[in-house]
Amino acid sequence: MPTEASLAVDLRSLGCPEAGTLLVHASLAAVGAVPGGAPTVVRALRAALGPDGTLVVPSFTAGNSLTSPAYVTRTRGMTDRQLRAYHDTMEPFRTLSTPTQGMGRLAEEVRCTPGARRSGHPQTSFAALGSRAQWITAQHARDCLLGERSPLGRLYELGAHILLLGVGFDVCTAFHLAEYRPPGSTRRYDCKVMLDDGTPGWASFIDVDLHDEDFGRLGGWLETRSGDDGRVARGRIGDAESRLLPLRWAVDAAVEWMNLNRLSRPRGRGPATGRARP
Repeated sequence: MPTEASLAVDLRSLGCPEAGTLLVHASLAAVGAVPGGAPTVVRALRAALGPDGTLVVPSFTAGNSLTSPAYVTRTRGMTDRQLRAYHDTMEPFRTLSTPTQGMGRLAEEVRCTPGARRSGHPQTSFAALGSRAQWITAQHARDCLLGERSPLGRLYELGAHILLLGVGFDVCTAFHLAEYRPPGSTRRYDCKVMLDDGTPGWASFIDVDLHDEDFGRLGGWLETRSGDDGRVARGRIGDAESRLLPLRWAVDAAVEWMNLNRLSRPRGRGPATGRARP
């Protein structure tokens, strides 16, 4: 049975950078039955990073969107009156209190941990714990879901690492940063937010039309490209097959791959929650 101490050993053995910055996507079910659950895993990650390290997770929220597949499914067949009533009951995004949606237990645990910081984007926020948390999450531009003016841009600058803890490349959010280099087609996003006067309202913005349907193929190519350099480290953390890789290298390689393989941009889920699209 994995413990906090054994998980920290596993993380260090995989190459978790002490005093570094780590963007984590995780399936706690894959890790195994850990006493204490998500808080234990968060403590193990922070122990492996050390007191000067920073832990980052996506804390996305699709439930306040008017443009997500979830919204389309829930409102299909509604009358105008029913649709207005549904809009009235939708909860606006609040940076400090809106739960993550579809991100898993680890991400929600990080968001709720005392001292955590969260970026203010109403659809694609990130939560962080540690010495660089405030800088990473500050000034997340609304019209930049996952680009240079988002926490992903800050993580690229820092030379962060990505940890796929029991999950595959199909949910690797960092690949979206490559879609901004150069930007592809754009679309409109609509969501419910808290306005400056403290009342609920609506926000609209134009940003890159993001997709993740081919991230699994991209990740497989990255592993072959890693070759003898071992850029993609593989190992087990608890019971979970996991991968650790440099974010900057992954994004730069993803740009190359997309230029060669995305002759036409695929349609579908959108930002890599693995489950939902804003």
